[in-house]
Amino acid sequence: MPPALHVCQQGFEAFLAKEAGACREKGPGWVMSASAATDLCFAHFSLPQPLELEGESVNILAGRIADYFLETSRGELYEAVWPLCFEAAGVESLNQRCRGVLKAFQEKTSRMARVMRLAEEGRPALGSWRGLFVYLTDFKRAFAARQAWGGGQRRMSDDPRAPSRSYLKVEEAYLVLREAPRPGDSVADLGAAPGGWSFSAAQRGARVLAVDNGPLKGGALDNPLIEHCPQDAYKFAPERTMDWLFCDMIDDPRKVLELLRRWVRRGWCRKFIVNLKFGRHDPFLLLREAASSQGGISSRCSVLRPRHLFHDREEITLVGMLKEGQGRGHGR
Repeated sequence: MPPALHVCQQGFEAFLAKEAGACREKGPGWVMSASAATDLCFAHFSLPQPLELEGESVNILAGRIADYFLETSRGELYEAVWPLCFEAAGVESLNQRCRGVLKAFQEKTSRMARVMRLAEEGRPALGSWRGLFVYLTDFKRAFAARQAWGGGQRRMSDDPRAPSRSYLKVEEAYLVLREAPRPGDSVADLGAAPGGWSFSAAQRGARVLAVDNGPLKGGALDNPLIEHCPQDAYKFAPERTMDWLFCDMIDDPRKVLELLRRWVRRGWCRKFIVNLKFGRHDPFLLLREAASSQGGISSRCSVLRPRHLFHDREEITLVGMLKEGQGRGHGR
């Protein structure tokens, strides 16, 4: 099978290699696999059939990337914004090298000024994209591809009013789901304290039930759009169907998955973002359970995407949307 380069959060290469299968080579933050599988949980983006390029210097490497781009662009029409992504593995010095290669590449493609003005730098968003994607695995070696699949993960900007850094996770999860709370939406945030996810939803105008015996803090405290419900998240049942279920509890992931299953089966929510702290648990067992048609989750969802987010640690985040007609249950 044609190879594919998969990029992940550094330290999670073994998980990505297991998920992608047929690992040929790996390094800090990347795996080369004989499998061209996409939509992987641990892959932030994937380059199918990348071309390996080598160069002793920044200029030589940039020149070879430019030649590849020019050759593969012949006859191609550029009429809209297209993604340009240069990234590197490992240490900061290699990232500096990558920035140098990008700058040299832009100089070498200056005669394509109209095309290059349409280039948008950064990681590919969720889905399949055509552009130019370059990944440096060391100082003299890069992989380039014109196609990429993006998982939606990326670094998010913090808000000083957010009561915890978990705020970044839910902000990132919206990109994976391609949906975010809107003004007037109803949100149940189970295990909400100190309120990072509740704050995020309230910032978008949603009305939040923050369910937790612990206190809210920061921008979630005394927020007019957040109602604190001091009770056990596992025992909470909404009085009506909620637009959103949020859950980011530090607990056994199997218990949290069962909680999600109950909400989905009873139609208590229309969309959900749920974090599973896998720790010593096998994340692939959790993924299989969530995806199983017998488990009561995937069969009721029009969208179900598991992701290891940029801001996740030993955890995976499930985002999903129930099929039309599923979110009509009643609490209690």
